Amino acid sequence: MSRTEQHVPVVVVGAGPVGVTSALLLARRGVRSVILERHRDLYPLPRAVATDDEVRRILQAAGVGEEFAAIARPAGGLRLLDARHRLMAEFRRTEHGHHGYPQTSMFDQPELERLLRDALSGRPECELRAGAEVVAVEQDGDGPVRVTYRDDEGEHLLRADAVLGCDGANSLTRDAIGAVWEDLRFEECWTVVDVRTKADVRCWEGVDQVCDPHRPATFMRVGEDRYRWEFRLKDTEEPVRELVAPWLPPSYSGDFEVVRQAQYTFRARIADRWRGGRVFLLGDAAHLTPPFIGQGLCLGLRDAHNLTWKLARVLVQGGDERLLETYESERKPHARHMIRLAVAMGWAMTGGQDGAAAVRRRLLAAACRIPGLASAAGRDLSPPLTAGPLVRRRIRRGLAGTHCPQPWIIRDGRRTRLDELLGNSFTILTTAEPCPSLNALAHAIGGRAIPVTGLGDDGTLAAWLRAGRADAVLLRPDRVVMDVVPAGGRDFTDTTAWAALLHTTRSPHPPRRTVENGLLRSATR
Repeated sequence: MSRTEQHVPVVVVGAGPVGVTSALLLARRGVRSVILERHRDLYPLPRAVATDDEVRRILQAAGVGEEFAAIARPAGGLRLLDARHRLMAEFRRTEHGHHGYPQTSMFDQPELERLLRDALSGRPECELRAGAEVVAVEQDGDGPVRVTYRDDEGEHLLRADAVLGCDGANSLTRDAIGAVWEDLRFEECWTVVDVRTKADVRCWEGVDQVCDPHRPATFMRVGEDRYRWEFRLKDTEEPVRELVAPWLPPSYSGDFEVVRQAQYTFRARIADRWRGGRVFLLGDAAHLTPPFIGQGLCLGLRDAHNLTWKLARVLVQGGDERLLETYESERKPHARHMIRLAVAMGWAMTGGQDGAAAVRRRLLAAACRIPGLASAAGRDLSPPLTAGPLVRRRIRRGLAGTHCPQPWIIRDGRRTRLDELLGNSFTILTTAEPCPSLNALAHAIGGRAIPVTGLGDDGTLAAWLRAGRADAVLLRPDRVVMDVVPAGGRDFTDTTAWAALLHTTRSPHPPRRTVENGLLRSATR
């Protein structure tokens, strides 16, 4: 058996949406990667079908925002129906969310994976090796991570500065770092049915959740002629046509193609550790969630967005190794919150199967009548990041830890989204012309200080700063607010701790920019 050996900066295990998006985000920061995928071709059947506006912003950062817009369909929100399909509550979602996109969008996962692969083929920093089965991930001390894989030509060894385990629920990478599952106490068996039909299906442009203790169900329109139903399994199963009959015209006998029917066990789990040295877990390798709030894929893409800029900062710009510790400390509490929310929504909407199910259904019906609940539930579900080395939260409801909104910007007569203008760097947004100290800080971390009054937006950013009682905010590359200058303040305070993490110092001079081995690096004078 032949054996080859090669060094690469980053190895990504798994070429699903999370793995490919991670590679694209790294590539846009000048970091080379090799993706190892055991399957030779894309999985052709639908799985994930929903995403939120924050994740659409992440896809924009990965360079596929416009392409995804062409395959996505905005959804109106969520409706709760009783067992007779009568409306109990409606939670509307807007087409103009905080991140500049519809708050909920429906899509076909194979189409998403195809456009991600197409983007990957246009990035020389990325290499996809299909038909490559990883058999070992090992590391000793501070040395490189060794990844052994097999393909038709034999066995190969890659030595990597970092490994991203995006290899799903049965992750070999998770086993390699000794991580185990923590059970968050939800497990139900459901059947998922994807259908293509031109029938006049009784639906709206959103998701229906049938709160029926005997047959809880979820229904959504995915595309022009594509629909998905999910039903909790009984001991004896009914034919698909009988299950979906309440949504079809009476005695319908026209076209009806079952694209996929599969049985799933919905689980709620989270890995007890997400990192071992320079090996990281992302997506389903790190967490599993029931699908009731449509956050399965979203959680994984948030992982990729959070980790990749930090990893690039360490590998390319000399950031401190402690920067990588903030990946798990920021993402794990966030993921746990979202999984628990999905579990709570699942128990409330399906009623559960225990003795308290009837009580929960009565409480749900009563809660749906509370004034203002529907509008509150329709807001963003994702909570702010907790305080830490890269989030300084001085007051409970301040801007730190939240995302900056993304309005359209008019520059030279052209419309562009805010993130396209800001690029991949740190940014200081101010209500007025930045003072010398803010300019110096921005230069020291390789970014810019920009007054929002000169950006050319519709006033969204200025209003956001006023509402947050801020004169300036420091945005991380993932657009999370890292720190705030409160109204009436003069400067960010005590920047020493995070400046050390970023391997920078406050300097009045702009950074020198040099090219080493084809990668752009920054250094202060």
